[in-house]
Amino acid sequence: MKKFLCFFTALAVFAGSLRADEGMWMLPLIKKMNGKDMKELGCKLSPKQIYSINGSSLKDAIVQFGGGCTGEIISKDGLLVTNHHCGYRNIQQLSSVEHDYLKDGYWAMNRSEELPCEGLTVTFLEYMQDVTPVLVKAARNATGEAKKEAVENAKAKLIEDAKKHNPQCSAEIETFYDDNVSYLIVYKTYKDIRFVGAPPSSIGKFGADTDNWMWPRHTGDFSMFRIYADKKNNPAEYSKDNVPYTPKKALKISIKGVEKGDYTMIMGYPGSTTRFQTSPELKFQIEQNDIRIAARTVRQDVLLEDMLADPQVKIQYASKYAGSSNGWKKWQGMKLAFDKLDIIGRAEKEEEAFTKWVRSDKRRQNRYGSSIQQIEDCINAIRKDQLDFTLAYESIYRIELTSFAGSLKAQFTKALKEGSDTTAALDKALKALLPAYKDYSAGTDRKVAKAMIEFYRERASESNYPKNLSEDFATMDICGFVDRLFEESAFTSAQKLEEAVRNNGTEVFEDPALKTFESISAEVFGPYGRDMKAKEQLAKARKTYTAGLLEWRSGEPSYPDANFTMRLTYGTVKGYSPKDAVIYRHYTTLDGVMEKEDPDNWEFVVPEKLKELWKNKDFGRYAMEDGRMPVAFLSNNDITGGNSGSPVLNAEGELIGLAFDGNWESMSSDVMFEPALQRCINVDIRYVLFIVEKFGGAKWLLKEMKIVKK
Repeated sequence: MKKFLCFFTALAVFAGSLRADEGMWMLPLIKKMNGKDMKELGCKLSPKQIYSINGSSLKDAIVQFGGGCTGEIISKDGLLVTNHHCGYRNIQQLSSVEHDYLKDGYWAMNRSEELPCEGLTVTFLEYMQDVTPVLVKAARNATGEAKKEAVENAKAKLIEDAKKHNPQCSAEIETFYDDNVSYLIVYKTYKDIRFVGAPPSSIGKFGADTDNWMWPRHTGDFSMFRIYADKKNNPAEYSKDNVPYTPKKALKISIKGVEKGDYTMIMGYPGSTTRFQTSPELKFQIEQNDIRIAARTVRQDVLLEDMLADPQVKIQYASKYAGSSNGWKKWQGMKLAFDKLDIIGRAEKEEEAFTKWVRSDKRRQNRYGSSIQQIEDCINAIRKDQLDFTLAYESIYRIELTSFAGSLKAQFTKALKEGSDTTAALDKALKALLPAYKDYSAGTDRKVAKAMIEFYRERASESNYPKNLSEDFATMDICGFVDRLFEESAFTSAQKLEEAVRNNGTEVFEDPALKTFESISAEVFGPYGRDMKAKEQLAKARKTYTAGLLEWRSGEPSYPDANFTMRLTYGTVKGYSPKDAVIYRHYTTLDGVMEKEDPDNWEFVVPEKLKELWKNKDFGRYAMEDGRMPVAFLSNNDITGGNSGSPVLNAEGELIGLAFDGNWESMSSDVMFEPALQRCINVDIRYVLFIVEKFGGAKWLLKEMKIVKK
């Protein structure tokens, strides 16, 4: 560990040696690791202006939006912008057939029209602190089982002290580099978030599944919300007495535009990468993805058919479908990229070089020599059970009816443990479940159930068939079984469930949906729960391997895998060439939207008002010098899921766009960065403001922004 702790010192010396476009850098280390490189590339800000714990800095304008996106503050009154697909779930929740904000869009014309979003949160990073030495010391002073307890006690003490000194904040300890480094991170979360506006999906989701992960792109992927606080500017539950949040920092917005080679910087919350994985792990990842792709293809076909046939179902399942489809298409692209770029072969060559380095020194051989083989052995030990889990989880576990039953039972059990009596516990469980029925169609779920059970039965081994059902799984008539299940269950609607609970109390737990759920869960979580020892050994082997990699690369700057903590990536505006004779420029325009228009394809419908604005060239101050309206642009910033909605900043730290996607040719980027191909797709902030003002008619919002053109 002492060798590893010296690692960061070595990084600071050689910080200019890594490509500027690669890296999801940790904010507390950018001064030592990246400051010089960023300045040489064109950045006009000091590291302290980007990240400071004692004064206002850019990080104070960047937030975790909900549970998996990024957003940024763009006014002194807490106005926030993120991607349309990040706000999609909340927009869907607020929609109805009568007021379909997904289809028609929505713009509040004053503060009173801003719509509360139940359950939505926005979280600010207060600071990060390296606590690795504290935890290493705690471990050093204990042995055996006491060592683990000593480390946990040290963590608890750090978190307790952080909360004590930062009221109304949360604190957690996150690990980096496969548990080799630990940081204490303090956050402040706001819970009164209101929907301000978004374009219709024909703009915010233009191209939908066909264009997802593709370039050229013509999607106005943005939505706006506002943070509210109590009168002391502190987090508070929703109240009509709350006031707009006053931020420590709000981003300036530049409408100067972008040119090839311009400096770009993105700050946000990348979710997960696996760039320290070995070739056995990568092969296993593709195996699991193949199962996910096949299962989601079947389920999504059922959902889409019903969504296109019924406006109510379309609203209910819009967010569910979008979330499923996003991963489904990404995994397909990942597999193609793995083959085209020989990702696994390149990983194997790196492992060969690492092994040669290890074997050249006895101490290294003793410490790291068996790590790769241990990882492979652990993967082999868990392979079958993990694949069985993935198959069941992606298919039969996705039946909503049975999941409702399982959720009610879980919430009931939780309430009992918390001290509620039986009646109160059942009432709490019911209240927790009922909101889910707003986005539920029993008819659609019945079709999904039939398709998923058939899918599972065709692929699972008989030893993994659900047991204790009312019929033998191997021979039952699937359609007949599902029809009887849905006809007999009280979980098909909120009304039926409320009546069953009111009339029969805990007898609701005799419902056939719960019995089916328990049978399915046994096949889902039974395999998942096995091999825990092998999984623990895998984690230890990965930690050792990663520590070895870092020692091997000592003297080179390095960044840990993404884990939904705030990171910074910097690069430039840049096009690319995916294959011979194909060259993509770095931007798209509204002309491309009109070229893609297809009134008979829901993915490429263009609103009449947008067509009129285009025909009249009514772009205001947002047009390019040649009079065209910009829509999106490319940069070579290093991002992944979770960065959606992240601000794209220029050299002065001004907002020039929102990151919203990656390109198809770099779908292996979570595993390995490919500088010639990996690009970040961003919606141009000029298109955002054009839609707000000219299309949405919400010019009042622009008055609270600081818009500059220089």
